[in-house]
Amino acid sequence: MPAEPQLDRATLEREYNVRKNRPDFEEIGKGWAARSAAFRDKAGGKLDLAYGPAPRERIDLFRCGKRGAPLLVYIHGGYWQRSDKSVYSFVAEPFVTHGADVALLNYNLCPNGSIPVITTQMRTAVVWLWRNAEQLGIARERFNLGGHSAGGHLTGMGLATDWPAIGSDLPRDLLKAGIPMSGLYDLEPLRPTEINEALGLDAATARDYSPLFKKPASDAPVLATLGGGETQQFHRQTDWFVEAWQRHGIRIERFAEPDVDHFDFVNRLADAKSELFRRCFAWLK
Repeated sequence: MPAEPQLDRATLEREYNVRKNRPDFEEIGKGWAARSAAFRDKAGGKLDLAYGPAPRERIDLFRCGKRGAPLLVYIHGGYWQRSDKSVYSFVAEPFVTHGADVALLNYNLCPNGSIPVITTQMRTAVVWLWRNAEQLGIARERFNLGGHSAGGHLTGMGLATDWPAIGSDLPRDLLKAGIPMSGLYDLEPLRPTEINEALGLDAATARDYSPLFKKPASDAPVLATLGGGETQQFHRQTDWFVEAWQRHGIRIERFAEPDVDHFDFVNRLADAKSELFRRCFAWLK
């Protein structure tokens, strides 16, 4: 990571606590929830599949109906402390329509959870899907991981996971491709901000759970995306991540969807006519 001047707390707050930059934040969420409910009503998905005993250890699965379709495992954002998979069902719609299966994960929210716990839950969910692929009607050999914001961070952690260390039946290349979106790859800048009040990150945990300081566990190609109108620090986070992981010799590309901020990015992802959707869909293996 390139050196840069130490940023003061007010700047970090403005750069990272992006919901404060959108006075219509609550209305955005209500709109997403309504679109998602409408999609679920017609999609016929399998809802609230349990991958563990905790109430939030649940998955919604939407299938396109094609045998052997690629699977996108999608992890929602909310700074590990807000939101729910049900708000993001609408993101699955264009992927399903164009021939991909989509699984959306829930996980414990901070402060009841923690980033180490959530990271473990993400891995547990992916393993559960892989081990139950035949029963679920999904292609075990076509797993792709993606997520937005906090989900982008968790995507990076998933791509750095040594799957055979979790289970001898798991292949090193369990994930065929990764699409982290508007991700947080170095958690240290969050520690002085209001965001960390629920996360409770100390310096050691922030580093241990920063994908920037990990290495890819396989040759899975990575498409690191974000909105062109996101804050300077989100652009720097993505640049740092791409530069760091390029050193490991994997294929990693950066794409910024023009003219959208952190939240309108999600709307563009769910728009089958957008360049962002086309690139993400084409990235699925």
